[in-house]
Amino acid sequence: MPIKIYKPITPGRRGMSIIVNKELGKNKPLKGLTRIKKNKGGRGNSGRITVRHQGGGARRRIRLIDFKGDKFDIPATVVSLEYDPNRNANIALLNYVDGEKRYMIAPLGLAKGDQVISSIKNFKLGAGNRFTLEMIPPGTVVNNVEIEPGKGGKLARAAGNGIVIQVVAGQYAQLKMPSGEIRLIPKACLATIGQVSNQEFRSVNWGKAGRMRNRGIRPTVRGKAMNPVDHPHGGGEGSNPIGLKKGPKNVYGKKAMGVKTRRSNKVSNKLIISRRKGKRK
Repeated sequence: MPIKIYKPITPGRRGMSIIVNKELGKNKPLKGLTRIKKNKGGRGNSGRITVRHQGGGARRRIRLIDFKGDKFDIPATVVSLEYDPNRNANIALLNYVDGEKRYMIAPLGLAKGDQVISSIKNFKLGAGNRFTLEMIPPGTVVNNVEIEPGKGGKLARAAGNGIVIQVVAGQYAQLKMPSGEIRLIPKACLATIGQVSNQEFRSVNWGKAGRMRNRGIRPTVRGKAMNPVDHPHGGGEGSNPIGLKKGPKNVYGKKAMGVKTRRSNKVSNKLIISRRKGKRK
């Protein structure tokens, strides 16, 4: 999938790029597998903003993705690869032998007309096939990995992500996450073979603010540009440093850098062998 870089005929076009994928179908999504997405603008049940920088954007319909892949030993054919406005990865429409249709996250290398299958008995190597971790050979790259058996895939679902199976021993499989973290996952959990598609997404230059507004992302204002009543960094004449001895703070007055945010009493701590960036737990 090449990246098209526009000529700088206007200031907004300068540096702007898009992904050109001719493999994606231009047909509309299957209506029975979509739902209307309501825009909340980052507001909670009281009507006040609880998540900043959200609002507006183009209208979307949510694609109902099958993260479980629990139709075992029933082969399915890839009808088309499609664009999903709600995620950065591409999706694939599957047509099962029994007539049912489902969407799945498309792995790298999956093409229209390919056959995929989910199984807990028979293993067959191929992009898009889904098996338990104990059936997949070590060294294989997988995506859409479950944390608990039967709960559906939670890990490695974004564009270009992939998890490497290192070893299976006892009741757990040792996996290396995209962040570099090494952790244990029950070997009965399901995973899809292959790296998530659309890996060039990280190289896209959005070019202008208008494209971000179309995505539903509102502007982010620097704290230094605000008044003291609006942000801990605000106030002063002209351009000044933040003037905080203990480091920068966020808009809510909490430390913004160099502070651990992970709770120390997480149940999953015992399943982490090595943290990201080589840090021990």
